[in-house]
Amino acid sequence: MRVVILCGGESSERDVSLASGWSATRALLEREHEVVLVDPAAAEPVLAGPLRPGDVVDGVVVGKEPPSRSDRQRLRSHMYAALTGGPVLELLRGADLVFLALHGGWGEDGHVQALLEMAGVPFTGADSATCAAAWHKGRTQAVLSAAGLPVAERALWRPGASEVPQYVRRLVSAGPVVAKPAADGSSVSVHRVDSLSQLEQIAAEVRSDGEDLLVEPFLPGREFTVAVLGEQALPVIEIELTAPVFDYAAKYQPGAAGEVCPARIPDDFASRLRESALRAHRALGFGSDTYSRADFRCDAAGEPMCLEVNALPGLTATSLVPLAAAGAGWTYPDLIQRIVDLATH
Repeated sequence: MRVVILCGGESSERDVSLASGWSATRALLEREHEVVLVDPAAAEPVLAGPLRPGDVVDGVVVGKEPPSRSDRQRLRSHMYAALTGGPVLELLRGADLVFLALHGGWGEDGHVQALLEMAGVPFTGADSATCAAAWHKGRTQAVLSAAGLPVAERALWRPGASEVPQYVRRLVSAGPVVAKPAADGSSVSVHRVDSLSQLEQIAAEVRSDGEDLLVEPFLPGREFTVAVLGEQALPVIEIELTAPVFDYAAKYQPGAAGEVCPARIPDDFASRLRESALRAHRALGFGSDTYSRADFRCDAAGEPMCLEVNALPGLTATSLVPLAAAGAGWTYPDLIQRIVDLATH
């Protein structure tokens, strides 16, 4: 098929997305597809292509820190223009399929999906409404709780001129807690918080962005993640941390965290996690033609709580979904082809 890969974008996960895009390019070429690689936020959006089977492409390395926010408005302007007119839109309309390797921001919150839907362009992954539901962690946890899935107590707060509200203070006083943006990915700006003064400092950093802050109790137990493709939950991965939280550096720098697949846990516990991931997938509106990744962390009693569900999880060489696929006996090109097949059958 003629496949256009969208990667890069304007989010804090831009570097991760570029790495995913180049990795997916190699896999699709290996499976005999023709590929054009596009970063819609770049001044020159076509990064490579048209590439044909047998062509050799290089990869990229994810940086130690996510990009700064200072350039995001400029990148968004490029991205909107590219996706709503001109040669990039014509490339998308001429493709048999658009493979979304975007992570975070407009690529994962439903913006890009809505534009592609309006243009009548077929794409991989969930639709715009599902992405929007999954992107905001507070809303996600409300949906999961209503569906009977265990989630941690949580408080949403939009830092402003007023002081920290009492319901947030109560969580901090019972602490420790985890504070993170309610809408962001790749564990960007995730903090363990032990005091009210520390929370106020974090709040000052996000206040200018007008974002919601999610505050929830720090769960001291083991951490797991489960990928779902269509109707199949892949083997459970355990994330063995040396730091309190699984942040950006731990995710993308080799050796910063141990990732064990399949997790060394009893079969009944693994089945429970996989079933919970499937229930979360369905509760948020993911269909049998989509994929997702659900993250869990256990409380002090060993009970797993669902933290979030990722609509476009990373597909880099060190990402979790490719690791789960390997645990299922799939190669990386197998995984990418299966994502294509979900969207086209």
